[in-house]
Amino acid sequence: MMKQAQQMQERLQQQMADLRVEGNAGGGMVTVVTNGTKQVLSLKIDPEVVSKDDVEMLQDLILAALNDAHRKVDDAMQKNVGGMLGGKMPGF
Repeated sequence: MMKQAQQMQERLQQQMADLRVEGNAGGGMVTVVTNGTKQVLSLKIDPEVVSKDDVEMLQDLILAALNDAHRKVDDAMQKNVGGMLGGKMPGF
């Protein structure tokens, strides 16, 4: 049983590493792509958002895009783990 749990954990870790999630903010003006382990793989910023007079807005958009991507990773993890266990995991 322990070996089976370890194999399930390894499968889940591989699925999450292979997962690609896109987070957006500002109607797509900032886009972040992360993997399932929440590592940022790419960041795209629409040039129209870049203004030295409003750096705070750009910072807020980047944070919002990252948070959107992380939320999507958490949802995907809940689905993957829930599917393996036949239901939802508590705490997710």
